Amino acid sequence: EASSSRSLIAMAPERKPFVGGNWKSNGTVESAKVLCKALMPGVPAWRNKVDVVVCPILPQLSLVKKITTKSPFKVCAQNVSASSEGAFTGEVSAGQLKDFGVQWTLIGHSERRTKFGETDAITAEKMEKCQAAGVSVIFCIGEQLEERESGKTDEVNKRQLEAVVDKVKDWKKVVIAYEPVWAIGTGKVASPDQA
Repeated sequence: EASSSRSLIAMAPERKPFVGGNWKSNGTVESAKVLCKALMPGVPAWRNKVDVVVCPILPQLSLVKKITTKSPFKVCAQNVSASSEGAFTGEVSAGQLKDFGVQWTLIGHSERRTKFGETDAITAEKMEKCQAAGVSVIFCIGEQLEERESGKTDEVNKRQLEAVVDKVKDWKKVVIAYEPVWAIGTGKVASPDQA
């Protein structure tokens, strides 16, 4: 078990700090403009030191992309299809994100897993499509409160990672984001060491 953990670490390239902001299903066109404008004054302090992505709602991708064009911000989709283009109403493929100039997407977010039934197998399909299209991925992992309290933290996170490891061909295009899902809405707080 320790050797598989070491091999995962060995695959991960060194990179500068990474910060992402997910807007979830919130906001209006006006609030997107206000938020982007509010973020801009901080750019000189972190330019070339930190990679930053913002994840607006799908209808605002174009607007936010346009507003942030001259900044180092990258725009990130909140979801991507496990399928390629075709008869999949409401889905957006990795190839379509790439064609649109969106360089990043989330995969495996806890809300996608718990509210929409996104399984490890689905996250693996999505990762494979993104790798093929050249779209970078923020891959979310994390355990629920029950899993944490029953001592399954490592088991759950390892399972979620193992589902996609064989699909990743370019680790430079993957950021792993640990979500302390057990601390969301439970009144429990994750310490910096836990997060």
